[in-house]
Amino acid sequence: MFISMEPSPLTDKIDRWFGDLLDGLRAYPFDFPGTASHGARKSRRKLDAIFREELEARKKVDRQCDDLMGGLMQMKDEQGKKLSNEEVVDNIVSLVIAGYESTTIAIMWAVYHLAKSPVVLAKLREENIAMSKSKGGSTSTSLMITHTDIPKMKYTAKVVEETIRMANIAPMVHRVANRDVEYRGYTIPKGWAVLVWLRSLHTDPNYYEDPLSFNPNRWDEPAKAGTYQVFGGGPRVCAGNMLARLQVTIILHHLCVGYEWELLNPDAEINYLPHPRPADGAAMAFCKLST
Repeated sequence: MFISMEPSPLTDKIDRWFGDLLDGLRAYPFDFPGTASHGARKSRRKLDAIFREELEARKKVDRQCDDLMGGLMQMKDEQGKKLSNEEVVDNIVSLVIAGYESTTIAIMWAVYHLAKSPVVLAKLREENIAMSKSKGGSTSTSLMITHTDIPKMKYTAKVVEETIRMANIAPMVHRVANRDVEYRGYTIPKGWAVLVWLRSLHTDPNYYEDPLSFNPNRWDEPAKAGTYQVFGGGPRVCAGNMLARLQVTIILHHLCVGYEWELLNPDAEINYLPHPRPADGAAMAFCKLST
């Protein structure tokens, strides 16, 4: 979709290279064979080469495509200057990492927690079946929801927020102090790197009652200011925050209206790097919802 490439053995390789890149994303930067960082760097170079080749081929014949790469190629800054080849390629790779893997993991955790929370799933299913029926669908067949339907799905929105809080797709944010900062009796000197551990913030019992439980009802009230930073905040807030919520909402609608599922290994251990996920990949069994 980003570069109008049909599925092929090459796209399978691209998928594996992105996997290697993600595995080394938060690894120690040891660049020698056998380390995750080294493997990630190799895969990044391969990805860059693929996208650069496509970019140069388009420029050579002046081919216009209605896709992400085409849009980036035409983008101009305030001075009317277009992005360089390196900037186009870097944006492609960065947006795949930020906009694909993160959202799929959030969806996985939503389905995972719902499999362990039958009461929540029943309430979610009730709301979404009612929405489907109001649009002419049946009990087990959902129709496409639209932007006018989303605000009506109040409980679904709570499930989405609780999923994102529990999943902690971005467990930390990095900042650099642009001046000396006094914080709780300590001085953070100008130029020092600061790491904010968001996972700790989102599971702090001072802010969230029974924080490790999956409880959408906690969103009957908004979180205290500064305690909910799943997409960052301020001018650096994630540009895809509403799109991510929308994608999770849409897939939950179709799943809970049409299917039922169970975890094959509900007690699987959790791996936390590069992103938190069950060690077995959250293996599940799905079947059509009986009517």
